Amino acid sequence: MKKVEIIIRPEKLESLKEALNLIHIKGITISPVMGCGNQLGWKESVRGSDTVLTVLPKIMMIMIIEDDKLEETIKLIVKEAQTGEVGDGKIFISEITECIRIRTGERGEGAI
Repeated sequence: MKKVEIIIRPEKLESLKEALNLIHIKGITISPVMGCGNQLGWKESVRGSDTVLTVLPKIMMIMIIEDDKLEETIKLIVKEAQTGEVGDGKIFISEITECIRIRTGERGEGAI
């Protein structure tokens, strides 16, 4: 099992959720986050003085994926979230050694 954490533009959330649903990826945690990378933020004028805002609103999605669905999921995320502009986001993948469904005590991939 793999933990996939992605950071995307907020406007890409709905289309990505719909696409993930089509390949039966349903267990997703979604959080609004703020961050910066190569995009570096923007300049805003407030009461006549310029302010540089160095963090931008993004969406973080976390999901646990079976190993055999990982590549298909990554390709789908890149296809749906990509605009070709700086600030499209990142995908982080880590190994999960165990998953336990609290309600039933079920373990492993069946608990995802």
